[in-house]
Amino acid sequence: MNLYHCMIETKEGAHVLAFAAATGAWMEYLTSKQLIASWRLMRRKFGLASGAHSDFILEIEVAGLAELDSIFNAVSGVEEAGLQAYEKMHFMIASVEVGLYRPFPDPAQRERIALV
Repeated sequence: MNLYHCMIETKEGAHVLAFAAATGAWMEYLTSKQLIASWRLMRRKFGLASGAHSDFILEIEVAGLAELDSIFNAVSGVEEAGLQAYEKMHFMIASVEVGLYRPFPDPAQRERIALV
């Protein structure tokens, strides 16, 4: 599994419960289309974090890079119900930082291969 990690700040005045509901609707849409394996949304507790940490973290599990590529392709042609769910969530986002992570060490030992 690979983890698509999103650090999200909502817009000033965005209702965080509405953001959580909208994110849930969008992620459940992707799950129902079998585009993602699983997801979870977490919020910073008591505002405790260093400056680089955002208010929300959204983690999306995908099988691999090929699946991630197919998600991006599928999202560009999403149907109306999915588009509405996406737009509700996206409208409340001020900024997002993303990263792609994998289990480590992994069986392929990519670091050794990359150094050859």
